[in-house]
Amino acid sequence: MRALVTGAAGFIGSHLVEHLAAAGWDVVAVDCMTPYYDVAQKQDNLAAVRRTSTIEFHDEDLRTVDLTTLLDHVDVVFHQAGQPGVRASWEAFDSYVEHNIMVTRRLLEAVRSTGVSRVVFASSSSVYGNIGTYPTREDMLPGPQSPYGVTKLAAEHLCGVYARNWDVPTVALRYFTVFGPRQRPDMAMHRLVEAALTGNSFPIFGSGDQIRDFTYVDDVVAANMAAATIDVTSGTVVNVAGGGSTTLSDVIKTIERLTGRTIALDRRPVEPGDVDRTGGAIDKARDLLGWSPHVPVDDGLERQVDWHMRRRRAG
Repeated sequence: MRALVTGAAGFIGSHLVEHLAAAGWDVVAVDCMTPYYDVAQKQDNLAAVRRTSTIEFHDEDLRTVDLTTLLDHVDVVFHQAGQPGVRASWEAFDSYVEHNIMVTRRLLEAVRSTGVSRVVFASSSSVYGNIGTYPTREDMLPGPQSPYGVTKLAAEHLCGVYARNWDVPTVALRYFTVFGPRQRPDMAMHRLVEAALTGNSFPIFGSGDQIRDFTYVDDVVAANMAAATIDVTSGTVVNVAGGGSTTLSDVIKTIERLTGRTIALDRRPVEPGDVDRTGGAIDKARDLLGWSPHVPVDDGLERQVDWHMRRRRAG
């Protein structure tokens, strides 16, 4: 089997590439290495993958690259690329439209004339917003709370449009707060661990009582593999969630315990776009994909803290 993985140098993408290569897939990896966060971390992600795997990597921009060449003999597309971040989406909306909507449409249009058997699209729980019903099911009406969520929902709809009109075999996975080694440095768990290890303060927006459904990265990779290989109706949308509810304050206490350090908190008001709670129903994932999460939050955090410590020791 041959896979194209977009966003391959990123947090989830690099784990997915590593898993695919270890499972014997031929992997075409593409990433334009945008400086949304330190490109050096993306380069480290790639280096970690290449130490154990052989992949074909392309440093290319999906807005302009010749997709026909990338898709040559590809069986499955894992579309992980996109512009992340809720707060930044208020100021840089045009970039989010380009990277999350226009690129997805361009990729789907290219796939339409190929023999690709599945496109797995990385969506987000941000499409739900403050929906008010938990755990949230896929058939509930989305209501994004941020421009980022709007663009991910639009890209989801494009996957559905191409599935219905052109029989492009898409599956959209709505990720719920993914964490683990290689997590993006703008994400809360990454910043919390670094704050604990360096003694710097952590800006906490709101009370810390915000509830999240955290999902470990290895479980997300497993969901992608199931979505790529199990026969489901084109245009299907599935939650990928950890199946639990954890407050930010709980995460802080766990990281303090794991590091043996106290985190200095810089308390600030809630910012626009933040939601009070996330929580995804995973019945559909179990029924259609045979998938369920296996890594509890505390175990996943222990692995993430260990990654941070090893990374700091390596300089």
